[in-house]
Amino acid sequence: MIWKPSGTYPDPRVESLDPRFSSLVLFNAAVEQLYHGTRWGEGPVWFGDRNALVWSDIPNDRMLQFFEPTGEVCEFRRGGFTNGSTRDRQGRLVSCQHGTRAVVRTEFDGTVRTIADRWQGKRLNSPNDVVAKSDDSIWFTDPAFGISAHYEGGLAEQELPTNVYRIDADGRLGVAVEGINQPNGICFSPDERLLYIVESGAAPKRILVAEVDPDGQVGPPGTFVEAGPQGNPDGFRVDIHGNIWAGWGTGDGLDGVRVFAPDGTAIGHIHLPERCANLCFGGRDRTRLFMAASQSLYALYVRVQGAPYF
Repeated sequence: MIWKPSGTYPDPRVESLDPRFSSLVLFNAAVEQLYHGTRWGEGPVWFGDRNALVWSDIPNDRMLQFFEPTGEVCEFRRGGFTNGSTRDRQGRLVSCQHGTRAVVRTEFDGTVRTIADRWQGKRLNSPNDVVAKSDDSIWFTDPAFGISAHYEGGLAEQELPTNVYRIDADGRLGVAVEGINQPNGICFSPDERLLYIVESGAAPKRILVAEVDPDGQVGPPGTFVEAGPQGNPDGFRVDIHGNIWAGWGTGDGLDGVRVFAPDGTAIGHIHLPERCANLCFGGRDRTRLFMAASQSLYALYVRVQGAPYF
């Protein structure tokens, strides 16, 4: 794969599929490749207090850090075969690990503490993606991808169904949504009344949506987007208007980020030369979209802000 930056504005890689997309993007901003050298990039999370992005390189069992002011990339830490990450409402890093089959939290002193690794006495599968809610609860998906081979963790027996879990503010773990075939990416709408979940085990793959009541109880999920015979949604986030920005693949014309309006209409696509696994908004004003793709980290300045949660 040879990356070639766009030589013109607007960048032809930023494709409008609906007139609504034009208000979300800038005519004079282009897709940038910030780093190349991961085996499978995942789980970007923005640290505004450090002007830095942290993301995962799962098969290499490391997390990397990109410093926005200088463009420098260095190793953040190793161990755990980390996948998705977020920050809780106190600003602590919360990460899903395939290697430990756990969700861990990094305390302010650097201590890494396990906050979930078992349900009803059985080991979790391989926590995948995670999001924090304003009531201090932590929600995560638990497919079996990380225990299916010795590549992104370790080959192991699946002990539990592939559920979505919630860790309450007091540390209690519970099943939030069950019956989803390999849940993957997860996020809330800006008002937290809707929960979006990628169902990677469905054929075709799809993004589900469910209503969430004020007590955190989740209603029956329904289909928000059906990806089609080749579409492959992964990690995603929402902007302040409720648009979904989803990592997407797989193949020519599909790799990159697909953007959906709140009504489920595909309104835009950011084309990348490799599949995008996950993304987040960051930068000074939450208007820089960071995209963790297979072997590279990309970014694009946009007009809209990401929703104000980590």
